[in-house]
Amino acid sequence: MYRSGQRFRGDGFAVVVSPNALPWNRLGISVHRKTGNAVRRNRVKRLVREVFRRHRELFPASADVVVTIRPEFSGDSLAEMRAGIARIIGG
Repeated sequence: MYRSGQRFRGDGFAVVVSPNALPWNRLGISVHRKTGNAVRRNRVKRLVREVFRRHRELFPASADVVVTIRPEFSGDSLAEMRAGIARIIGG
């Protein structure tokens, strides 16, 4: 996935997109442990899942999507997460 996918980099996170042979998208989330404690990491994962669920139009159809959150990530709201993903993917 990381080798063959197209990588988009944002402020504190990256999105890797790779086409798949399925009629639906799949999501993977990786949050670096230095991002914060377990509560913070789980909140970030919930935000990513919610953006993926509510805004399918941002992501290419029939693709595997991996969102990698780096320690310097600072977004803490659904609107910030959606705007960040839309900005880097171009949706």
